Amino acid sequence: MKLATCLIAAGAWAGSAHAQDLSGTDGAGGTSRDDIVITAARTNLPASALPLTVDVIDTEALARQVTVSGSVVDAISALLPAFSPTREKITGSGETLRGRSPLYAINGIPQTTPIRDGARDGYTIDPFFIDRVEVIYGSNALQGIGATGGVVNQVTARAPREDGWSGRALLQGNAGDDFSGDALGGKVAGLVSYRGGRFDATAGATFERRGAFLDGRGRRIGYDGNQSEIQDTDTLSFFGRIGVDLSDTARLEIIANRFRLEGNNHYVPVDGNRATGTPATTRRGTTPGQPSTGIAQMVSASLTDGDLAGGAFTLQGFYNRTSDTFAGGILATFQDARIAPVGTLFDQSRNVSRKLGGKVSYERAVPGFEALTMTLGFDALIDRTEQSLVQTGRSWVPQTDFRSLAPFAQGNLKLLNGLVRLAGGVRYENVRLDVPDYTTLASSGAQFVTGGKPSFNRALWNGGVVVEPMTGVRAYGSYAEGYTIADIGRVLRGVSTPNVRIDDFLDLTPVISNNREVGVEVKQGPLTASATYYWSSSKSGSVLVRNADGIFNVVRQPIDIEGLELNLDTLTPLPGLKLGFGYSHVNGRTDTNDDGLLEADLDGANISPDRLNLNAEYAAGRFSARVQGRYYLSRRFEGQPIANDFTGYQLFDASIAYEIPVGRVMLSVQNLGNKDYVTYYSDTQGPTDNARFYTGRGRNFTLSWQATF
Repeated sequence: MKLATCLIAAGAWAGSAHAQDLSGTDGAGGTSRDDIVITAARTNLPASALPLTVDVIDTEALARQVTVSGSVVDAISALLPAFSPTREKITGSGETLRGRSPLYAINGIPQTTPIRDGARDGYTIDPFFIDRVEVIYGSNALQGIGATGGVVNQVTARAPREDGWSGRALLQGNAGDDFSGDALGGKVAGLVSYRGGRFDATAGATFERRGAFLDGRGRRIGYDGNQSEIQDTDTLSFFGRIGVDLSDTARLEIIANRFRLEGNNHYVPVDGNRATGTPATTRRGTTPGQPSTGIAQMVSASLTDGDLAGGAFTLQGFYNRTSDTFAGGILATFQDARIAPVGTLFDQSRNVSRKLGGKVSYERAVPGFEALTMTLGFDALIDRTEQSLVQTGRSWVPQTDFRSLAPFAQGNLKLLNGLVRLAGGVRYENVRLDVPDYTTLASSGAQFVTGGKPSFNRALWNGGVVVEPMTGVRAYGSYAEGYTIADIGRVLRGVSTPNVRIDDFLDLTPVISNNREVGVEVKQGPLTASATYYWSSSKSGSVLVRNADGIFNVVRQPIDIEGLELNLDTLTPLPGLKLGFGYSHVNGRTDTNDDGLLEADLDGANISPDRLNLNAEYAAGRFSARVQGRYYLSRRFEGQPIANDFTGYQLFDASIAYEIPVGRVMLSVQNLGNKDYVTYYSDTQGPTDNARFYTGRGRNFTLSWQATF
């Protein structure tokens, strides 16, 4: 609670991050903030009615930021101070929102794999097909399992509103600071839509080639031979949608997406040397085994009616399949003397997950008591996941089924003509796991494990109050429970004792994170300001602990996290110039020796550094520009190795754009100052791991042409 004093001081001028304007417009595409509907919140009420901390990154802001940094994950990390620095790899392991893992979703469809988290859920759709990104902060169960840090919902391109043909196109080229051939990349993308009366259809495709990444000294950045890479890859993506307006309020829609990212195998890793400060790099060569690949396929069908018996009805069904092949290595975990001499066996793993799910909800004001809006719904999810070793055909995580059934109810009561709103609800989770008999790898003793069907039932509550004493000034307080389960795959594959029975061994107790927050918001004239103080706790949390070979295990430990977020945006007396400021402080504690005391800080794999964001935007006529700075502040992790202390660094990005007769030309520069730095994750993890001693990306140029028609 030590931050409470800071909050009171900040409360005089700031407030919660409700639908914070990140784009230079009012929320989502120029709509008034109070009219924004956050689809990930499972309600048609505007964001102003909800005791939630929410940011909306609209189409313009997202397109500009993706041009700078290349992905939705990088864009979110750059814009939102509460999001940790990315690893600059394809894996999202260790990337957190408010110190916990976020749930990535596409149109509300979860991308996270609960059984064996492959940590690639931020790379399942091309950002060209995304209309906006909704970020709900803090633990919640609005979308089910996984949102202990919040929800990152990617809303796909909307259907055309007028009859006829329309679309958009993108051409871009990318180069490192020295414009060498190794570091060149490019992207081409197109999306075409047609509407005729009540019928509409959309189809799109993108292709992107990424070259090698160079650091601030022009060196090739090290290649992650375990978790795989985003550099030196090709991505081919397809998107389609067919919709029919059944009436003025009802719509049937089918959406399909296929995303494939594959490594080009042009480089092999070269270890660095932490003692001398020499970072890991690469050399030309062919990576052994199959190319690292990430494939995500999704089909969803939805039926919505905004005026069914006076309420809003939503029915959604979906199929989602991911297949992730990881780059391999001669890792201790993979060794088996029955196959090859120990220390010589190369292998790599593949994680395959298939999800089937459905959601139904109905929302309306209670007849005769119109001030109360109720939402009732039911969610179902069935996930089947298996992780195998590609080269030897061994099973690492057995084919395991996860089933979740969850009814929920939410209420929102408007009092005193909107001066006060009370909100709250409950979600009841019924979860069962089905694990077959299996045998662990030789490195775990080749133990035979008797399968089982562990389960749990849990009610997850939320509640809050919103007070708006005058137009443009509001305050709120809330409590919400979110949940996940520890990475079951890591637990199953790590069994090393004989005669284990899953029903007796597996701790399926959910990680329940209790999120409490208070905040205020002020929007007066040219000024928008906000502050939020939050604290969350888990009696039996889930902490990643790194092995010597870089593979993580899950340890159940109690966790306490608290933080403060400040944001300020203001127009200036100079027409067209807008300034922005953001700050995030977060602190996490855990019990590493099981003595009941939280004696150690969470390390860099589980918590982000304190951070300051500054930005300036200018627009005049056809010309616009933006410059932004991120200050990652130094950090000492009490109770962790001194070698994992974080020294901090600063990064600046810039972009300029000009509207031409056909489209817009934009030049973006990432890491404008060509800062040479070790990434946050590498700096705070594995103090003796020379293979994963990575520097960050140096100055990088992107020239793009975008057009709509």
